[in-house]
Parts: sequence; structure tokens; C-alpha cells
Amino acid sequence: MNHADSPNVIEKRFDHYLRDSSDIVALRLSQNLEPVDPSGIIYPPTYADIGYNIDTLADGRKVALIDSVGSQANRMEPIFKSDSPNISDWLVPQVDIVIREQPSKVVVSLLDLAHRAADAVVQSTPDLAELVNDALRRLQQGDAYRLCTIAPTSLVFGVWDSRGETGEKRPRIVRSVIRAWDVEVLHSAAQFNSIWKRLTEQEQNELLKAAGARDAEKLSKKGLADAPAVFRPKANNKYRDGLPNPEARVLGGVLVKGEVRRDVTVNLLALRQLRGQDAQQTLEIRRYLLGLSLLAATHEMDLFLREGCLLRYQDENDEWFEIPRRGAPREASLAAFPEIREYADDVARPFREKWRDVFSRQENDQAPSQGDATTRFEYNFDLEEAKKLVKKKTAEDAE
Repeated sequence: MNHADSPNVIEKRFDHYLRDSSDIVALRLSQNLEPVDPSGIIYPPTYADIGYNIDTLADGRKVALIDSVGSQANRMEPIFKSDSPNISDWLVPQVDIVIREQPSKVVVSLLDLAHRAADAVVQSTPDLAELVNDALRRLQQGDAYRLCTIAPTSLVFGVWDSRGETGEKRPRIVRSVIRAWDVEVLHSAAQFNSIWKRLTEQEQNELLKAAGARDAEKLSKKGLADAPAVFRPKANNKYRDGLPNPEARVLGGVLVKGEVRRDVTVNLLALRQLRGQDAQQTLEIRRYLLGLSLLAATHEMDLFLREGCLLRYQDENDEWFEIPRRGAPREASLAAFPEIREYADDVARPFREKWRDVFSRQENDQAPSQGDATTRFEYNFDLEEAKKLVKKKTAEDAE
């Protein structure tokens, strides 16, 4: 991109993806990753009841989920947080929720909430909930402009108003997932040695008496007795045919024999379903959300996903494809990250100009003004409202 291009030229760069007549239904990005550990062993996330989420294909290969769609969304969304006090530096409004003031102030960003604008914390924050609920009502009636103004990432990463009054649900525009192909499950074993053997028999009996049991199970949890870690807690059938049952063993990661790949889809059909009150608003919505979506997709996030799972980008070859309604995918030549950042900044301008008015909600509010040093948009969480929400029957309860 020529940086001498006028803003009008920049903002039109991807308009061919935004037209209702476009035959491109999605953009897809594939990134090859690899473990930093040369052994090729990584630790997937562990889920209750099942352990690792591993599927076996018809050819016998195993595919492990390394980072889920929801987890990837929660890793991408905070890239839009800004420490700058100037609204002109923001790509999205910086909304903070004060959980409490005393004894020490606790603040969370709207961009850190798992359910975004539909989160229970938002519904328990009266002034912010009023803004959001109005935007969701408009969205339900077909007008996405207000929600796009106050909480655009709720449209980028999906939103379901399961706790609010509308029940409105919108799909993700950006969907990202990391999988490892052709894996073998490994197991782990450990032994914690305490001071137990150094105690006298009398001291051991006194500790057992204090634990209220004639075994060391409770003491081992307190770190006062030896504890082996070979089988999962509460595992049944620890042995099978006289040998340790693999399904009961403590998990020790997976050995990756195939590839580790991050696949990102930008759903252009979901984007083109969004409209404003007129053609100009519709175009502004689509440009803005596409800019945020491409930025989220191309941002090089840290790949330290969890203990034992440190990945890196394998090469510079990020492969973008246009997915047409019919026919084979074709390679797409999208801009590099700095140019996408420039595009996103430019198409954010119509919304940035409205944040001052939208977030001014009290007579004495000092809302941020473009280019001026200022504070962030701040709202107060209300515990009493949270209590009411707990008692309220929601759309989620009905499912």
C-alpha cells in the first residue's frame, strides 16, 4: 500500500468483499506452528471428564485440540486494549468496569469479559447495561450500528444475549482454532516426598488423629505425607489385566508426529448480514468490522498457551485464501499487518467520532474527546443487580 494514498483510497481497499453481490463467502488463513521443545511434546488443554479432546480419524490418526475457538477469541480480543489516554489512538472504545473501590480498586475491561457485551458483569452494571440493552434491541430489529459503536468486538467474536431481555445471538465473524495432527498420548508420573518418614511413630499418629482418618490421604493433600501421582483423581479401574489402565493414568502431553496448524476463518456472509439504518451506515459497519477481523487474524499473538505448550510460527508463509460460493479456493493477496492496521484505523474514524456522545451518560461526565488526554470510559458494577440476575430465568436456563 502506498502510504501517500488518501484515506478514501485506503478505506475502499477491501470493499469488493463487502458487497452483497460478492461471490466470496469467506477468507481463510492457515499458519503452520511448531513446538519450541524439539521433542515435539506439547500439553493440550484438559477438560473435565474427558481429559484431552482427541478425535480418532477413520485412518487411525489422532487429532488433538490445542486451543479451542472460544479460547482463541479470548486471546485475540485483548489486542484491542490500549493504554493510551487519547481516544484518537483507540481502535475500539476502552470501557472499564469498576468491580469495587475498597479496600483496593478492582477494574476489568469489557475486552477481558468472556461473553463480551452479553456478559453477566455487564448486565450487573446498570449504566452500561442500559446502553448495551438498547444496542441489542436495535440489533434484534436489524440495526447493528449502535452495538458496532459501543462494543464492536461483540460482533467480531460473536455474542449471545442469553442473560438479557432480547436473547439475540450473532455468529462469530472471526473463527480461529489450533489443532495438532497425528498425535500420540503420553502419560506422566510423579512422587511427592514429604517429611513423613522423618517423623516418629508418635508424631505420625498425632497427625493422623488430627486428620480424622487412619490414612494419610488428607495429610498428603496438606503436604505432610508422601503422595504418588500416577493415576487421575477419582479414576476407576486403575488396573486392567494386571497392568496400569492408560485411561486412568495422569496425562503427560501428546507427541506430535504431524503438523500443528492454526486455521482462521473470516466469515464474510456473517459480516454481510449486518446492516445499519441506510446504505452509508451499512458500509461503515462492514468496513469497520472487517478491519478489526483482519487485524485480529493477522496479529502475531504470543503462543505460550499454557504450561508445557509453548509454540512458535514455523515460517513466514501465512497462506490466505478466498473461498468462493462455488469452485476451488484461490490464493488471496492481503496486505501485511502494518497496512491492515492502517486500514483498521482509517475505517474506525466514523465510529470514533461518535464515542464521545454515546458514552456521555451523566450531566457531569467528562467523556474522552478526540486527540485530548483523558480518562477511559468507566462504569460501576452493582452487586445488588448481580443478585437479581442470579434469580432471573434466562434464555440459557431454557436450553
